[in-house]
Amino acid sequence: ALVWYRKEADQGHAKAQFNLGAMYDQGQGVPQNFKEALVWYRKAADQGVAEAQCNLGLMYNQGQGVPQSYKEALVWYRKAADQGVAEAQCNLGFMYKQGQGLPQNFKKALVWYRK
Repeated sequence: ALVWYRKEADQGHAKAQFNLGAMYDQGQGVPQNFKEALVWYRKAADQGVAEAQCNLGLMYNQGQGVPQSYKEALVWYRKAADQGVAEAQCNLGFMYKQGQGLPQNFKKALVWYRK
């Protein structure tokens, strides 16, 4: 699968870029490499792949392959959440509840939890 995903990803196919990112992220068929995962997730995310946007949010939130940044995590979670990704919506709610990267706001947290 890696060879075909790589060929398609190199040609700009967003879903293949996401899948290649996921392989590096999880170490499936390749050694786990968060920096390489980040490269491919970003390419897919820049093309609007919501799951890649959410995964970028997770990587920034946890500091995997990048310096930890709540502000950058918020950017990517918001893009994914606006496309209906439940995990990103929940993560945004949590960040509002905890005040991570933004002022604590229970009302906004509740809005995101209810989506």
